[in-house]
Amino acid sequence: MTPKASTPKTSTPKAVTASGMGLSGTTPQHGPAEPPLRLPSFDNRANLRQQVAETLRSLLITGQMRPGQVYSAPKLAAEFGVSATPVREAMLDLVSEGLVEVVRNKGFRVTELDDHELDAIAELRGFVEIPVMGLVAEQCSGPVAAAVQELRPLARRITKAAATNDLVTYTEVDNEFHTRFLALHGNAHVVSVIRDLRHRSRLYGLEALVEAGVLAQLSEEHEQMVDAALARDGDTMRRLMTQHIGHIRSTWAGRSATSSRVPGPGSG
Repeated sequence: MTPKASTPKTSTPKAVTASGMGLSGTTPQHGPAEPPLRLPSFDNRANLRQQVAETLRSLLITGQMRPGQVYSAPKLAAEFGVSATPVREAMLDLVSEGLVEVVRNKGFRVTELDDHELDAIAELRGFVEIPVMGLVAEQCSGPVAAAVQELRPLARRITKAAATNDLVTYTEVDNEFHTRFLALHGNAHVVSVIRDLRHRSRLYGLEALVEAGVLAQLSEEHEQMVDAALARDGDTMRRLMTQHIGHIRSTWAGRSATSSRVPGPGSG
């Protein structure tokens, strides 16, 4: 039975201060206060555990939930406007994925990934996604072309979310776009591996890009991928994907472009 939300019904995300979501007794945060988390309403949404888990992953990926910070399920549940049970279950899902760890009698601590690990994740994504997306483009006809055309509205939603600073929606729709695109290759193992790697990515530079007004522009690459596939242009698709994944450990991570370790279209 779906828990009844205690907040007024609204589809507008609400801002919640990150510092207010930790338990008393956790390690105090130094320096300026954390920026507010933007949380959606879960009123009338099916499968709360899954929806909460997806939102928590987005908050982790964008750095709105910071490594080392402890969060309690009851506190998060109050902010989401749901009972603690689906939040606790969602957090345990994230524990199994290695994204958070249990802190006895306190809650869940966000785990840390160092730059070497994050670079390795981006590199592996490049080895898999670049050639697979090139193959999808080259084989784009009939039902595959129709399925690619259906991804265009998702590409536009990503750009809109970037333009409106809705980073939770941005990462959720971005994940759906890329996994559905990859699925057109017909290899479920590829989709599973990339989905897991995407959950482990950290894009701490997104908010700065939003403030600079350039994230929406960079996000237009998604619709360019749709165009490349419909044109059956594998070379352009591989170039776009190399450029796109290169952002993961450069501009989207708040680093210089030379920091990226993504293989080029002809690598391997």
